[in-house]
Amino acid sequence: MTSTVPALGTRTAEGSALQAVLLDMDGTLVDTEGFWWDVEVEVFASLGHTLDETWRHVVVGGPMTRSAGFLIEATGADITLAELSVLLNEGFEDRIGRTLPLMPGAARLLAELSEYEIPTALVSASHRRIIDRVLTVLGPHHFALSIAGDEVSRTKPFPDPYLLAAAGLGADPARCAVVEDTATGVAAAEAAGCRVVAVPSVAPIGPALGRTVVSSLEEVDLAFLRGLMTEMR
Repeated sequence: MTSTVPALGTRTAEGSALQAVLLDMDGTLVDTEGFWWDVEVEVFASLGHTLDETWRHVVVGGPMTRSAGFLIEATGADITLAELSVLLNEGFEDRIGRTLPLMPGAARLLAELSEYEIPTALVSASHRRIIDRVLTVLGPHHFALSIAGDEVSRTKPFPDPYLLAAAGLGADPARCAVVEDTATGVAAAEAAGCRVVAVPSVAPIGPALGRTVVSSLEEVDLAFLRGLMTEMR
């Protein structure tokens, strides 16, 4: 899957206030947030550095440039950001090549959204090479488009990826439901004006206006997402 955003359309979901569903990937649909940390630990160990466990909450959920840059600065490792990015992506690809567990409720939710033809996008800070690998497991047919972190000038926590996804689906951001697992992703979706369902994976996320916090995707279905728009009105 190489194309991210189709030509802008005017599609709306007639008869429903919910126009589109925008889904994060790592930690939301696939249980991979721990994979990223494990790979970071292994790569830095090979460079002679030990990562502090407390840094895990700093690097989770954001773009690789931010997390890798932080770890280089924190450890003083003699490696460039570009070199580290290659090592991290290669290590992660190796991990997901061996196993790629879905989060509980993910397969059911994707199947339901497809059954009812709800416009759906995958919006991730991960690079395109990673997204395309994960899509082979999630099923590319579940998504009208996907947005990768290395294909936007500003990725999460900026609103750009979600604004781009909404525009690509011809949807009003305010009528889009976003499902995210990190504070960084939630910040991006809320800045875009979307309704947010937070399913915290690594660090806790508190409730807020326009945000609903659940413990698992097993609590989320189409009726639940449509209900968010009803509450908004």
